[in-house]
Amino acid sequence: MLTVPPVMAQAISRPVNYNEVLSRLDKIAQTHSGRAEVFTMGINDQGLPIKGLKVGNGSMNSLVVATHHGNEYGSTVVALSFAEFLAAAPIADQTVYIIPVLNISGFNTNSRYERSPTNVLDSNRDYPGPCKKGKTFALRSTTTLAQFLVEKNIIASATLHTFFPAVVYPWGISTYDLVTPYENEFKMLTEAATIESGYRTGNTTGVMQAADGTFEDYAYWKHGIWSLLFEIGFSHSPDPQALVNMVNANNPGIKRFLEKSPKQRATNFAFTGQCDWTRTQRQRIFLE
Repeated sequence: MLTVPPVMAQAISRPVNYNEVLSRLDKIAQTHSGRAEVFTMGINDQGLPIKGLKVGNGSMNSLVVATHHGNEYGSTVVALSFAEFLAAAPIADQTVYIIPVLNISGFNTNSRYERSPTNVLDSNRDYPGPCKKGKTFALRSTTTLAQFLVEKNIIASATLHTFFPAVVYPWGISTYDLVTPYENEFKMLTEAATIESGYRTGNTTGVMQAADGTFEDYAYWKHGIWSLLFEIGFSHSPDPQALVNMVNANNPGIKRFLEKSPKQRATNFAFTGQCDWTRTQRQRIFLE
């Protein structure tokens, strides 16, 4: 294993489509054979494989997933760069699964939304949650990701989005009862994740907005997964220099978060507060 950190990014180009993402994953796996390999998580509603990179061979399984929203290509670039960054120096006791693009149809068309067989939907509002109303798991991608959490016994997860500079933790739902029993642990993890970036930290609703049906809250609420949301950068359309800045500001923090995460899932993760949907209605939805 390498004993020195990998060189930080100097220049980065945006993948033009999902096929280029897959080519980059293949190249990373070939370069770091024995430490990284491409895997297929499942198939989306269009029959396309949702692929990622498995890095390391430790007993603790962790997850990094990007591009729930297809127009947030900055998150795709950071995920790909992080895959290469981590493959050069894996975490000794972990296996990390990195999925650069969950919403393939949206990514290929630069659309926030994902195509289901009958509609276009927001992938990151498709999960169950304590304050979620209406239908959930209408997309094959989100259903497959939820199953993956169980199959791999994921302990910690980082979800990558753009473009509000913050790293946040549950709750992000329609409530004023925001504090979990693990406030101190989550504060420690977000502080470790933002040493380089200097991003804001706190619970999602308090820092940004209430949004029911997100992956981040689902993973914690359903399974006790140590789940952080990385809102990276300052734009949905970052230029090449901004992409370099996003990568260099977040790669070390994502890795440090995974390294410092508890080795077991949280046990007291039930939501015991009250839902208040007026909070969602009153907040400005500035991330869309």
